[in-house]
Order: sequence, then structure tokens, then C-alpha cells
Amino acid sequence: MLPIGPLMIEHRLIEKMIKAMENELHRMETEGTADQVFIETAVDFIRTYADRCHHGKEEDILFRELEEKAMSEEYKKTMSELVDEHRWGRETTRELLEAKEQYQQGKVEALPTIVDRMAALVDFYPKHIEKEDKRFFIPVMDYFTQQEKDAMLKEEHEFDRQFAHQKYQNVVSEAENRFK
Repeated sequence: MLPIGPLMIEHRLIEKMIKAMENELHRMETEGTADQVFIETAVDFIRTYADRCHHGKEEDILFRELEEKAMSEEYKKTMSELVDEHRWGRETTRELLEAKEQYQQGKVEALPTIVDRMAALVDFYPKHIEKEDKRFFIPVMDYFTQQEKDAMLKEEHEFDRQFAHQKYQNVVSEAENRFK
């Protein structure tokens, strides 16, 4: 399996969450209310799974290794765009959470911002994933030897193994801090 195999599999799960967000977006627009628990779940998924885990592997493993390669200008530009898109996703997710918190405090005027930020994420992720899947991941694998691909795949598996521990260490730390 190529080291991008797990990344592409992760894309399928992200697509499912984006579809659920799209469904919630339609419900919000129809009913004029926000489901705060759903938004918190979506934000947690994007921050934890899509960004820290998935984008973490892209940036900390694949992109790091590609920086060492004599890539074409086209692929250098695409990789830079992908990193910028990851930053945009983080910022948009933060804005969604802030709007949800305002809504939770009774500020119903935050609903249009919630709808706008969720719509932006629903629109963004399929295009971002398509760019990675079809125009970047597969062609850049030609820059690597099989041994390099195997080493990256091993590092991705180690990243995943450590990631679960890190996530739950953070959960415990947050729970402990709650009572300080």
C-alpha cells in the first residue's frame, strides 16, 4: 500500500461527516435553529480527526518528505496551497465554534454566522479532498522510492498509534483542569 492509502481512506470518513454537516445545514436553514451538540461534534471531528490526525500526517510526514525532493513548480505550488487551505479550515472551524458559543449564550443573531461558516466548510472540504486525491497525492508518489514509501507508511501507523493516546491524554488533562 502506498503511504497515501490511509490518507485517502481518511478522506472517505471526512466526506461522510461533511455530508452529515450538509444535512444539518439544510435543517438549520429550514427550521431556523442550530443544534449546538451537533456543531460541537462536527467541530471536534474537524479539529481532532480531519486536522490534527489527517492534516497532521499530511504536513508532518508527507509534505516534510516532499520538501526534500526536487519537485516541479506545479507540485510545490499545490503543496503550498494545501497548507494554506488547512490553515483556512482551522480558522473557519474556530469561527464556527465562536458563533455557536454566542448562540448558546442566547445571541440568536449568531445563527447566520453559524450557517455561513458551516456552509463554507461543506463547500470547501470536497474540493480540497478532490485536489489532494486526484491532482497531488498520486502523482507525487513518483518522487519516492519504495523504501521511502514504506518508511512513510510505517511513520503514519506510528502517528496513528500515538495520536489516540495523545487525544485521551488531552481529554484527561482538560477534565483535571476543570477542577483547578
